[in-house]
Amino acid sequence: MTSEATTSGVKTMPAMVQDDSRHQLIQPNALHQYNVTAADLPLSCPMPGMFLWNSHPRVYLAIEATGWAKCPYCGAEYTLERG
Repeated sequence: MTSEATTSGVKTMPAMVQDDSRHQLIQPNALHQYNVTAADLPLSCPMPGMFLWNSHPRVYLAIEATGWAKCPYCGAEYTLERG
């Protein structure tokens, strides 16, 4: 059984809404510098804890080798805190 509904021959789909009931989401691309830890790897921009509806497509950033990465879409800079 699916959650699709048909009305007058038109199929409607449920809204695709990011569930934020368990997490407090932050505004994507609001800051230009983020400090991340090994727990945030693999690193993507926007990060999983950010709203996605008004952001750019998700891109994965290689930060492990240098400890620093810059998003090619929004210019956000990420610094890996090693420890």
